[in-house]
Amino acid sequence: MSTAADSIDTGLAIIAGRGDLPRLLAEECQASGRHYTVVEFDNVPLSWSSSHPVIPAVFEKTGQIIDSMQQANCQEIVIVGAMNRESIDVNKLDNKGRELASILAETIKAGDDETLSSIIRFFEINGFRVSAAHEVLPSLLPQAGVLTNSKPSDDDMFDAARAAEIVNGLGRMDVGQAAVVGQGICLGLESIQGTDSMLAFVKNNREGFSPNPRGGRGVLLKAPKPTQDLRVDLPAIGPDTIRNAHDAGLAGVVIEAEGVMVLCRSETVSLANDLGIFLWVRPRE
Repeated sequence: MSTAADSIDTGLAIIAGRGDLPRLLAEECQASGRHYTVVEFDNVPLSWSSSHPVIPAVFEKTGQIIDSMQQANCQEIVIVGAMNRESIDVNKLDNKGRELASILAETIKAGDDETLSSIIRFFEINGFRVSAAHEVLPSLLPQAGVLTNSKPSDDDMFDAARAAEIVNGLGRMDVGQAAVVGQGICLGLESIQGTDSMLAFVKNNREGFSPNPRGGRGVLLKAPKPTQDLRVDLPAIGPDTIRNAHDAGLAGVVIEAEGVMVLCRSETVSLANDLGIFLWVRPRE
């Protein structure tokens, strides 16, 4: 059984995409004294990486990335942050790059879950342990309960239950991890464009779909897909989510306990309090 000391001694490679999460993990490793390095892709430049050890990377040169991580004594990796689905330059592929590209070509049309699972298997076969972001930074997953001054009403709880049913169905089809429901009516569904785009859609298209002027204003609910590997693509919220939910006229944000990360938690909760909306960590059902 591994211990905290073992984790500190095990080198960690942070395979970084866009967003705050890769930076938060790098800062946690830096603060705790853990051996780590950041894998920074040429098409995903990181504004914060100059204060951290970095492996410059090109996706097609997968073999070079593996060699560099091994030379940096990193036996463990986390894959975090958003990345674009870009075309692969076959002329740049090294042997491992061809191997990974072949795997992705077979799985990418099956959906994100199968694609990400195949990437995990690829790195495991090549000798790495793939970990979840919340294993590195456990505080990313808050305990069940209401984190804000504002609390969900009975109407909000009803809408959250309805949204949870919808998100569960979406997840089984490997489509999305979030939905907006108001007065029992589904106002928005998350797809490949992401949560912020869905909230913008709700903001611009919700008029006329709230029949009871005294009823619930609606909630955003986020939860992981029922069968997804929680080591990658775990849903997350942060200050932008709170701000966009408020702009969409919602009463609050609901996330599934043990399944959704809260980034920059103090800032996120403080902003929700300032805007008068709730943040509810809803127990799993």
